[in-house]
Amino acid sequence: QTMVVTPGPPPPFTSTFDCLVKTFRTSGVPGLYRGVSAPLTAIAPIYAVVFWGYDMGQRAVRWRYGLAADDALTVPQVMIAGGLSALPTTLIMAPSERIKCLLQVQANSPGATRKYSGMLDCGAKLFKSGGVRSVFKGTAATLIRDVPGSMAWFGCYEFVKRRLASLQGRRPEDLDPAAVLFAGGCGGVANWCVSIPPDVVKSRYQTAPDGKYRGLADVARTLMREEGAQAFFKGIGPAMIRAFPANAACFLGMEVSRSLLGFMD
Repeated sequence: QTMVVTPGPPPPFTSTFDCLVKTFRTSGVPGLYRGVSAPLTAIAPIYAVVFWGYDMGQRAVRWRYGLAADDALTVPQVMIAGGLSALPTTLIMAPSERIKCLLQVQANSPGATRKYSGMLDCGAKLFKSGGVRSVFKGTAATLIRDVPGSMAWFGCYEFVKRRLASLQGRRPEDLDPAAVLFAGGCGGVANWCVSIPPDVVKSRYQTAPDGKYRGLADVARTLMREEGAQAFFKGIGPAMIRAFPANAACFLGMEVSRSLLGFMD
């Protein structure tokens, strides 16, 4: 996604597999995990805030439509609650994504001087050079990606879960783990189908030198003009490979935690 295609020399990678092979050849196994420290550090608080935000979103929807606490939400109402969950999450997601993308671009620039030695060094230098605004560069882009992405994520998960429950003659709360895994995986795929184009724009904007783009719309126009419509779907292959298993595990963990901690409601 962060690979910029310029006229003249061929691009450094021609496909997902080519990127994998060349990265492994030049940097070994550590190269495949370049930039993982930032999202790994943020992953626990991010998902804690995601599901807390989703719960708050459900409460807001119930208040808006005059529903009782035990009334089931419709799938469109679930999608609204899911979209609201992205609002608080962005406060953690935006800086971690900024740092991750910068470290990945640095790793894929052979011969260039290493500007950052790691996640903390990157964050400190961003803050020193541009303050909080630099650390949170791309926050609006993250919201544009995550609000519709979260709507698709939660909406698809609930839709598939309810369909499976209907087919099995059970309540959605009583589904077996395999059904929850399948519904969670479908939710992840739906999320990335919606999120990939704005994610490409976000990544380009967050990793660009200051002043290169006048805003997100300028990033999108430049991508279309220089690389064509296919540029908005860069990275969809790796995203889809990861989306199903990662989100299946995420939703199963959420459902197990909810059942174990139900006494706290």
